[in-house]
Amino acid sequence: MTRTAISPRLAIRIFWSTGANVGPVGSRGDIWEAVSWPAGWDVRHVTETGSTNSDLLTALEAGEAGDRSVLVADHQTAGRGRLDRRWDAPSGTNLLVSIAIAPVPPVAADATHRVALAALGAARSVRVEADVALKWPNDLLVGGGKLAGVLAQRSPVTDALVVGLGLNVGWSPDGAARLGDGVQPAEVLRRVLLEFDRLPREIGPSYRAALATLGQRVRIELPGDRMVVGTAHDVDTVGRLVLTLDDGSTAAYDVGDVVHLRPAAR
Repeated sequence: MTRTAISPRLAIRIFWSTGANVGPVGSRGDIWEAVSWPAGWDVRHVTETGSTNSDLLTALEAGEAGDRSVLVADHQTAGRGRLDRRWDAPSGTNLLVSIAIAPVPPVAADATHRVALAALGAARSVRVEADVALKWPNDLLVGGGKLAGVLAQRSPVTDALVVGLGLNVGWSPDGAARLGDGVQPAEVLRRVLLEFDRLPREIGPSYRAALATLGQRVRIELPGDRMVVGTAHDVDTVGRLVLTLDDGSTAAYDVGDVVHLRPAAR
């Protein structure tokens, strides 16, 4: 079979089941080969694919990947963020990675919160002088600019989910933030996995403490062109953001785009 005869999805599956780079999907002898990954993680690197989330879900459903499998790409041609927004970056500049978690935790939001907290710890270890914080549900901010986003997809056929992380390392769009020049995405991923392993079993207090959204007056833009305004004061046990609305009532939201309207009172 020639290289051009291998579809990207099939190449990923062969790559995972054999543990070797096949065809155009990977590269050898680069920095990814030299990294000493934390114990217990199965990290695979490809140069380009459509979506690491989609590929890792396929591998999970085929029995070719499992818990703590990681797929990272230099470039994605069909990467997506929340609300189906496109997530793109020049090849090799940023961290584009998906992490498999199985089984799905009792509160599925815990998986995305863990990855967000791990990414937060990794970013703080690289940019120790920066004010890195979380915005509900799982965005990383530096000085109000978006540094990273987290998106989870649950498998419909197996008890697993994939958490995708897009983190700006060497490049960012206008108005966003990045870690800076001279930082390697591979090193950032190594730190993310280390930070993930250091998290306690119960992460609720850590997540709330890192969440810049709490104490903020916010606007939540909801599906169907609806919006609500209020003050965010808590995250409940299933990960919903709890607001005190302007009429004094409270409401909890599990989806929506949050806009911070004024600095947090913390």
